Amino acid sequence: MVTQNLGKLDRIFRFGLGIWWLSPLAPQFNVNGVNWIIFIVGWIALAESFAGWCLIHKLIHINNKNQ
Repeated sequence: MVTQNLGKLDRIFRFGLGIWWLSPLAPQFNVNGVNWIIFIVGWIALAESFAGWCLIHKLIHINNKNQ
């Protein structure tokens, strides 16, 4: 099992970002590749909000679970 390293506020912000970037209100650009990147980052943010764990935080040894 993976130890959570995201705090409550961080998880709330990631959930909001994920929902926003996966909704029809997401920013749209003329470059199709950028739209796909926004879509993928939205799914990653949503998954991290539910799991409470972030790979980038793990790699640079950040743990804000208690915040």
